[in-house]
Amino acid sequence: MSKVKTGPPGGQKSFTTSWQHIFFVGIGGIGMSALARWFIANGFDVAGYDRTATPLTEALKSEGIAICYDDAVEDIPVTFLVNYAETLVVYTPAIPAGHRQMDYFRAQGYTMQKRSQVLGWITQNLRTVGVAGTHGKTTTSSMVAHLLRAAGVNCTAFLGGITQNYGTNFLLNEPTEKAGEVVCVVEADEFDRSFLTLHPDLAIVTSTDADHLDIYGEHGTLLDSFRDFVSQIKPGGVLFMREGLELAEGTTAEVLEYSLKKGSYRSDNLRIENARFIFDIVHPGGIIEDVIMRVPGYHNVENAIAASAAAMRLGVAPEQIRAGLASYRGVKRRFEYIIENDSLVFIDDYAHHPTEIEAFLSSVRALYPGRHVTAIFQPHLFTRTRDFADGFAASLELADRLFLLDIYPAREQPIPGVTSQMLLEKINLADKASIAKEDVLAKLEMLDIEVLVTIGAGDIDRLVTPIAQMLKAPLAN
Repeated sequence: MSKVKTGPPGGQKSFTTSWQHIFFVGIGGIGMSALARWFIANGFDVAGYDRTATPLTEALKSEGIAICYDDAVEDIPVTFLVNYAETLVVYTPAIPAGHRQMDYFRAQGYTMQKRSQVLGWITQNLRTVGVAGTHGKTTTSSMVAHLLRAAGVNCTAFLGGITQNYGTNFLLNEPTEKAGEVVCVVEADEFDRSFLTLHPDLAIVTSTDADHLDIYGEHGTLLDSFRDFVSQIKPGGVLFMREGLELAEGTTAEVLEYSLKKGSYRSDNLRIENARFIFDIVHPGGIIEDVIMRVPGYHNVENAIAASAAAMRLGVAPEQIRAGLASYRGVKRRFEYIIENDSLVFIDDYAHHPTEIEAFLSSVRALYPGRHVTAIFQPHLFTRTRDFADGFAASLELADRLFLLDIYPAREQPIPGVTSQMLLEKINLADKASIAKEDVLAKLEMLDIEVLVTIGAGDIDRLVTPIAQMLKAPLAN
């Protein structure tokens, strides 16, 4: 049976598919949940599995999506089992072998696609902005989406984080009969070469540092994948590339460079006033003066320059750029202020690569000169800790005091000799210690804290609320 969906995303008058039911294996992932929200917005029957309940899965349930936390086949809603031809299974590569629902879907002949394949299908006929990079892509893509939305451009967005402005990782465009009127902003993920399903009209590449070496093996292979990505920019398209990246030979698109200080798009007159970054954006058409960013960080200034370049190419005026950046509130866990007052600052950040940590802590230092910085870091992945141990050590030395949690394994098994203690021994700090998550609150209660930062991409975020409550308790008395 063929089913026609008419609706907002894509701006198409209609698209036809035999799928009526969409089941997500790993629905609680940030990218998967954005896709689930797209399908539910288009009237599909959506359900999914994830290993544990989280605030994100609870939000999805409140939006009408059935979610199970056991991989038993009998937990799949019966409507998804009646006719396999009407059900699409979307899965994440992080699902381990032996998953019972996945084994069942394969055995029964269901159509099964990775998240990246589905995203490529959804965006293939849209005017797409693809934002890629080993770091910076979540903030930059959310900035692009906000600049467009604030300027009245009809856009949809699939993002890798929860935006503070909109409280979601998915933005839905307004209904339209004209596909060309809709701009789709997509975070283009290099993990597992996922971004190679995309063919953007405009692309931004923020960074190509070595990462995901468990997938790529070596840095050169990762660079080749980025070159493949930019080679897929549509004819007549544009690549906004951070100055110094070696990707231009991989594309026929117009190439424009940006950075903090060099390139066709750059900053000038950068200063810090009242813990806010203020700067001018120099661009080929002139200068946008006195841009005020409520989201701090040198790296975020650079991300803002890239986002502004793309937005201007899409018709956003310079005055709208200034206003949009001033109202941009950031992404959860990206330089997110938890507490900010005269006596205490607590910031949470997702940084999990040495370059990201260095950028984050350098910005904290610039914002709060002379103040004592306590950092709690949770390494993410055994392979990443092993491959970049020296870089992690150097970046973490920017703190005054460091507490190191155990490595968060995510999809990996332990590697002999790769531990937090191994990393701790490389860090040249007098005030440093390994600590268990359950001991963090008691330890912090014994200390005088001026600036506290929590850093990492694992489950360290579960400590944020308890830490904040503990720190605020003396203030309430």
